[in-house]
Amino acid sequence: MARIAIAMSGGVDSSVAALLLKKEGHQLLGLHMKLHHGEGHERIRKRCCSLDEALDARAICRKLDMPFYVLDFQKEFRETVIDYFIRDYQKGKTPNPCVMCNRKIKSGPLIQKSMELECDFLATGHYASVQKSADGKSLQLIRPQDKEKDQTYFLHGISSFELKKMVFPLANLNKNEVRQLARDHGLVSADKEESQEICFVPKDYRQFLEKKVSRPQTRGRFVDSSGNDLGEHQGLMYYTIGQRKGLGISDSTPYYVVSLNEAKNEVVLGKANELYCSEVKVADVNWISIKPPQHPFSAKVKLRYSHQETLSTINPINDHQVRIALKQPQKSVAPGQAAVFYDQDVVLGGGWIVSTKPIENSFLENEMEVPA
Repeated sequence: MARIAIAMSGGVDSSVAALLLKKEGHQLLGLHMKLHHGEGHERIRKRCCSLDEALDARAICRKLDMPFYVLDFQKEFRETVIDYFIRDYQKGKTPNPCVMCNRKIKSGPLIQKSMELECDFLATGHYASVQKSADGKSLQLIRPQDKEKDQTYFLHGISSFELKKMVFPLANLNKNEVRQLARDHGLVSADKEESQEICFVPKDYRQFLEKKVSRPQTRGRFVDSSGNDLGEHQGLMYYTIGQRKGLGISDSTPYYVVSLNEAKNEVVLGKANELYCSEVKVADVNWISIKPPQHPFSAKVKLRYSHQETLSTINPINDHQVRIALKQPQKSVAPGQAAVFYDQDVVLGGGWIVSTKPIENSFLENEMEVPA
């Protein structure tokens, strides 16, 4: 049997993952990451790294008779996740801190710590799977059985080396089965609510940004796609692609934020039909299940976690950049979000969206039904 470190968040998923590995006879070590507990260490419900979660993680480890370690990653989390979150909003991007946390904290540093503790693998409660490729020469990241809980979008940034060290015990279970197992074994996390919020943002992210930015935001201009002035905006960090509310500008039909120009400090507004794009450029691509492709190929692409993936042609620019031609134009695609590529259930790779290309108005008029 293996010696396995398991990331214990205090939630039901990591608890049951530990339970399953324990029943298989593995030697387990519980690792809880101290990332961010807020100012004054206040307790915030439904956050994956609150003090309540730490206490529950300790209780689960005690019940399962496994050692429990708390790892202080607050400095790393602040520098690679929180500072990135603030910086991207100031640049007019829409960051995804959960993707960045999995890419920079919950894989590399945590795997390194587990290896320092002489563990063979690191296990997590993510809904994902690892399988051998068809030729048996490599490992691939695969969607789990429970597609509704699929978390592979957040895991695409793991390196192929790190993937060899990962174990996902919940790969073949659905959420209801996981909760029932927790109830059957008397785990305190059995009926705990899901962690749904950004763990370091107590309420509104704009209020959080206002407290954290080193200097007030520079006001700029609202313009339309032709460059016509529409009024004054409060600062780039207050706006995201697709935003309709809070613009303070009225017209016969609503305006939406269609792009943000950091160089000119402009927020570009447009109508609903201007939210669609036909092409997406992606950088810092990590190919987790395949070698970097050299030629265009077809794949399904997920442009944000809640997005229904769309069939596309992936055109490699180099090993770490691609240009995606979307078969069907997509709405409100935001630079700063992650784009992840799939071949059926295999996660090929993914990276960060850096720019989009709007579709031609003539195409919109002839081919699409534009919502009011």
